[in-house]
Amino acid sequence: MEELDVEPAITNIPAASDGKHLGFAWGPGDILAYETLYMASSAKGSGCSFIHEVRKDEDIYSPILRKLFNESHHIFVGLQTIREDLPSKNKKTQFVSISKNYRSVIRACMEELQQVAVSTKVAEVATQYGNQVSILLAIELIWNLCEVLFIDAAPAGPLLLHLLDWVRLHKGDVDEKAREVLQSESPAEHHDYWDVVVSYVLQGRFEEARQMLVKQATLQPAARNMYKLMDTLLSKMPFYNPGGTQTLTEFDVKWRHWHEEVDRCLQDNSFASNQHLEIICKILVGDEDTLLEHKELLSTWYHFLVTRLLFCHPTVKPTELHYYAQSCMTMFLDLRSVPEPLDSILLAAFEFDIHQVIKDCSIALNNWWFVAHLTDLLDHCKLLQSHNLHFGSNLREFLLLEYASGLFTHHSLWQLAVDYFDNCPEFGHVYLELQIERVPLDTERKALKVLRICEQRQMSEQVRSICKIMAMRALRNNRLGSALSWSIRAKDAAFATLISERFLQDYCTRGTFSDLDLIDNLGPAMLLSDRLTFLVKYREFHKLYEEKRFSEAAKLLLSLITAKIAPRSFWMTLLTDALPLLEQKEVIFSADQTHELMFCLEELTSSLNTTAPSTDRTMQDEDIEQTKVELLRLALARNLAMAIVKEGTVEA
Repeated sequence: MEELDVEPAITNIPAASDGKHLGFAWGPGDILAYETLYMASSAKGSGCSFIHEVRKDEDIYSPILRKLFNESHHIFVGLQTIREDLPSKNKKTQFVSISKNYRSVIRACMEELQQVAVSTKVAEVATQYGNQVSILLAIELIWNLCEVLFIDAAPAGPLLLHLLDWVRLHKGDVDEKAREVLQSESPAEHHDYWDVVVSYVLQGRFEEARQMLVKQATLQPAARNMYKLMDTLLSKMPFYNPGGTQTLTEFDVKWRHWHEEVDRCLQDNSFASNQHLEIICKILVGDEDTLLEHKELLSTWYHFLVTRLLFCHPTVKPTELHYYAQSCMTMFLDLRSVPEPLDSILLAAFEFDIHQVIKDCSIALNNWWFVAHLTDLLDHCKLLQSHNLHFGSNLREFLLLEYASGLFTHHSLWQLAVDYFDNCPEFGHVYLELQIERVPLDTERKALKVLRICEQRQMSEQVRSICKIMAMRALRNNRLGSALSWSIRAKDAAFATLISERFLQDYCTRGTFSDLDLIDNLGPAMLLSDRLTFLVKYREFHKLYEEKRFSEAAKLLLSLITAKIAPRSFWMTLLTDALPLLEQKEVIFSADQTHELMFCLEELTSSLNTTAPSTDRTMQDEDIEQTKVELLRLALARNLAMAIVKEGTVEA
């Protein structure tokens, strides 16, 4: 479990009879609940406390649902790129397409969950996946209805066709039952045969119903004319064609003629001798009592609504839907039963109360995924413009912020959340700054990802914080090159100075530099601190010496000594580095340069003599220092003499 960012507030529940408390502590995204054992002063004994992690959004930890989050993220990002200046007709087509993409992702996850639920042998896992399937079914049902009513905004005529497709899509048990009937030895005699036929009629699937009736007609030659009449009625029922030349008024007239014809057949008792065909005829005229007698086949009030509209009000207008929805729900549900949350949400949709749909979904569903993405899409359709929250951002931004904040508690999904915050213009940047600091920097690769995100968004404070954390971690692990690289990235001069001194200490101990590639290629970054500049230049001196460019090496070494940017503890090392150059057969240091070296040596020895002796230094160390000083004095005196002779000869 992640550590808490701050010391949390603790809430204790009063102790029970066994002396136990239950405390709560808020973490970055979850709650930690723990048992505490309360003991009076006279009580004795010991007990074990347990810590429980209470996650507010368990779904993000499901491997299958993570696919939903990943795929929908791509759709969301694509939606944000739709240009505002496009014609509304073009945009509407794009919005409907995007809505269908969201639904296809939901359905794909639902099918995968269903397969896992069936194949698993663990009852608890099967139940968990089964529950998730039920939730996704409800989500897809609501989304599809919102697509029909709000996004596509179908007018009278096409509206009923969309609602029929909506019901058919979410009532798939008819097809399963039909397959079972057709695969039997005698389909027409199967006990579910008439249920399938009636179900097809209730859904307006007349072609399938007619094909099924043919099988029954062949078994009853005497009733062939009756079946032929029913086939004619089913084939003649008009459906509105949005792409055709027929107007809605013409369609309405044609439908009324057909409806009167069916009613005449019923009044003439044309199907009186066949109970099943008579029931179908009553359904075709929209007899409410007959429809309600088939509650089991309809199964839901909204299926009843669409069937009732199909056979009674095929030209229903969007503004009239709420009246029919309310009456169908009242008729269908038992007066003693309380509507489920799903019923209330669908009813609110039929009433075109978008905000009530979003509110009820926020309460009923177990995460913010659905309301965040649906609200974002509806907002792009300009359907939420009038609704701003009194405490700041609009509804779309509020829900996206909540959803993205939940993603940030996951070890990998946090990367998706960044794009959601980016598309919240008012508070997104602030939220991202707060949330990005809570991402655990487990690896250098992850730290680089976080850093890139911060750099792209000019989050300078977070960039410095990440670099400092990684630099300190690298330093603790004695990875000086990595630590230096992070400190340079953070532009932290003090920390770069500290690491440079560690490099110099390592050099004094081992006699070689580590991470030469980094030091050799720092470029202008070496100017971050004097100590770092000295480190790079000192390494440059060694390269010149290795390349036998002694004059340049001597000049650079002298400038390093006289500039006094090296730590005082390193002065003796610099002067000792001059010894090999002083011992060369050719005079490298001029008389003036030699005088400067002598002055630095005397300054160093005088300071060593005036300071109190260190308890850490042994007598042997002091002897070595003294020997170095004597060797340097001797070499400097010899070089001075040679330089004076050489310079005097040149002048002569």
